[in-house]
Amino acid sequence: MKIRYKIIVSIALIFIFLLGFMIGAYGKKSVPADSGEIYEYLKTFSDVIDLIKRNYVEDVKDKDIIYAAIKGMLESLDPHSSFLTPDMYKDMQTETKGEFGGIGIEITIKDGFPTVITPIEDTPAYKAGLKSGDNIIKIDGKITKNMSLVDVVKMIRGQKGKPVTLTIMREGFTAPKDFTIVRDIIVTKSVKFRLLEDGFGYIRITQFQEKTSKDLDNAIIELVKANKDKSLKGIVLDLRNDPGGLLEQAVEVSDKFLKEGMIVYIEGRKKEDRMTFHAEKKKGDYEGPLVVLVNEGSASASEIVAGALQDHKRAIIVGQKTFGKGSVQTILPLGDGSAVKLTTAKYYTPKGRSIQAEGITPDIIVDSNLVRVKEKGIPLKEKDLERHLEVDKNQKIEEKDKTKIDDNDFQLSMALQILKSWEALRGK
Repeated sequence: MKIRYKIIVSIALIFIFLLGFMIGAYGKKSVPADSGEIYEYLKTFSDVIDLIKRNYVEDVKDKDIIYAAIKGMLESLDPHSSFLTPDMYKDMQTETKGEFGGIGIEITIKDGFPTVITPIEDTPAYKAGLKSGDNIIKIDGKITKNMSLVDVVKMIRGQKGKPVTLTIMREGFTAPKDFTIVRDIIVTKSVKFRLLEDGFGYIRITQFQEKTSKDLDNAIIELVKANKDKSLKGIVLDLRNDPGGLLEQAVEVSDKFLKEGMIVYIEGRKKEDRMTFHAEKKKGDYEGPLVVLVNEGSASASEIVAGALQDHKRAIIVGQKTFGKGSVQTILPLGDGSAVKLTTAKYYTPKGRSIQAEGITPDIIVDSNLVRVKEKGIPLKEKDLERHLEVDKNQKIEEKDKTKIDDNDFQLSMALQILKSWEALRGK
């Protein structure tokens, strides 16, 4: 009788959750006529819960069953939709502010294994030598095949100072290799800058966080001061290995370099839900020569900026084709402190290009190294991910001297040469 009571309570909770989700999604709109089909499958769902509660070898908490069901439901949609437990939701909110615990990598699931999208600059993972495209086949000796992204993140994150061993398989490796990395509090500085030779500025955006646009404003002011209060001859905006971040910050950063016009627009399932973002001329906008560096680790918000500046012919894009994440995720908080991270729209460049699974192709393609080293990772792309959103065919597809250039950074060297030749290439 007790078990039967628990089952009834569980079914009731599920029904309430789904009803609340529908109400939240549709607001005052009526539920679609064909939604009755869901109730048929809810019976199957409740039958499975009944079987588990009656027959599973160990007692299972109702909360664990419901959380697991929600997690599986979301992860079956696409690589970027997921369920966040209360603790994970808190961690994510902290992460967008630029400080969180872990080793400093952006990961996804590819072919059943967690795979590195990009290591975040100046983090333990970056310093240890992890690369885009690395497959993590074990974490502390535990095989990761078919492990959920949520579980992978939980295993990699941990107390500051404690090591975690990632077993990596990379193109060029003859056998998997262990990387033991000491966890730390990851504080990512969103904007870095320095003055290059001859009064050219260099600005690196590592991630789009809450204060990125303000930090960018400050970087330009400081570069002008460092140039003896003379106008900069040009700026290199480095978005390489920038995994993205906040959409509104991508818009504000783009606006810093554009006088007017559309920056990006997003469309969900319904065309009438389209949202557009435009540039406005403001005091302090930078209007000089601009070169943007991108590579296979440039994703999401980075691609918004690169795509907008490319479409408006405001900058020359240099480097490698970008990752190709052209979808928008919305965080929908739930009543118990957990949240749903759901793909709700795709974004498009001003000329209507969807870069989902396509990426931004640079105006000038320059490899990061003239000679491919044996251990160089094979870059991971959005189109390589299982269940990635398809291309929209209906859209148009168009402690060295800090003033010196790193001799091995050929892309940056090329960017500086373009700026020096700006008048010859594009006119004053």
